[in-house]
Amino acid sequence: MVQQVSEERDTAPPEHTDGPAPGRAWPMLALATAGFAVNFWAWALLSPLGPRFKESLGLTSFEQSLLVAVPVVVGSLGRIPVGALTDRYGGRVMFPLVSAATIVPVLYVGLAGHSSLAALLAGGFLLGIGGTSFAVGVPFVNAWFPPERRGLAIGVFGMGMGGTAISALSTVRLVDAYGTAAPFLITAAVLAVYAVAAALLLRDAPERAVPTEPLARRLASTLRLGTTWQASALYAVAFGGYVAFSVYLPTYLKTGYGLTQSDAANRMAGFVLLAVAMRPVGGWLSDRVGPVRVVTGTLAVVLAAALVQSSTPALTPVGTTAFLSLAAALGAGSGAVFALVALLAPVNRLGSVTGVVGAAGGLGGFVPPLVMGSLYGTYGSYALGLLLLGAVAAAALTYTATRLRRTAVGR
Repeated sequence: MVQQVSEERDTAPPEHTDGPAPGRAWPMLALATAGFAVNFWAWALLSPLGPRFKESLGLTSFEQSLLVAVPVVVGSLGRIPVGALTDRYGGRVMFPLVSAATIVPVLYVGLAGHSSLAALLAGGFLLGIGGTSFAVGVPFVNAWFPPERRGLAIGVFGMGMGGTAISALSTVRLVDAYGTAAPFLITAAVLAVYAVAAALLLRDAPERAVPTEPLARRLASTLRLGTTWQASALYAVAFGGYVAFSVYLPTYLKTGYGLTQSDAANRMAGFVLLAVAMRPVGGWLSDRVGPVRVVTGTLAVVLAAALVQSSTPALTPVGTTAFLSLAAALGAGSGAVFALVALLAPVNRLGSVTGVVGAAGGLGGFVPPLVMGSLYGTYGSYALGLLLLGAVAAAALTYTATRLRRTAVGR
């Protein structure tokens, strides 16, 4: 494994390690983070309305879970080609393109696509386009910053996943006040403003590495990198866990604890905001003590919190503490995994690697809501689902603390 990592790093073009990031790097980071947040806002529009659609359309628990999970899987798989295209064309082209394309399904769902499960699934499928923005932002931001600052920079960019909190806090209130179309029309308008602003203001880093290989060959070579699969497995647990809870937590709290839809959405927003705040902390810690150590620590917290919550303790204070611990650990762990990617991935393939790893993270978030819905429908309890999360975290922790640590990279 050490030899493999050495070979991978030897294939990367030389990187500039001297001096601070250029002065334009921070404004570019801010613009990219804003774009990520806006697209994630659109990506998460269906989740807060899941319980409402369940009642109005007579959905089963599994159908409700499928509804909120479809945008996740499409947004995840779409990151693979979008990441590779970003390597080739840069964030200046891809950010406005992805943002503009996301407007179409947002308007469709808001104006016409919410009258049946089939229409919602079709709209949710296309809403997945917004989720691909992550694969645009990571290589864009990475190119603007020197290696010693990339963990923090990518962690700050990752705060854009707080767009899901915007959706959680605003969607239900807007629907109650102004009707079903309101949050979708507002989100579409914001996406349009950002697409124009990005087209006018975004600039790719002057020394961005542009690949010359054909797309298919680049993807094939990316899949042969050990780093790709190591980071994918870890990100499927860290970011996948975050995505799963951010889309399913309102349903879990409403069903498991009898909370109102509004209260459950507010608590989901708190979960998301804490995870968002901890993502740059995970990147910052990775710059200082190494991403492997940070990932190990966060997985240990996830394991402990999942085991505690599996007993469905009282929501105050034990349940709340367990969920907040999960949020903090999953957020910091997500930041640390991409600090590892920035450290190991060849610069001219970073978008491709990011796409695959991001897809793994999103797919990691697709499966748990379906499992939780099925298990609750069968057993009337979420305990087994949380025990499965603990088992997955334990396996990832063992792998990180043993085999991955032996690479001695970033320690």
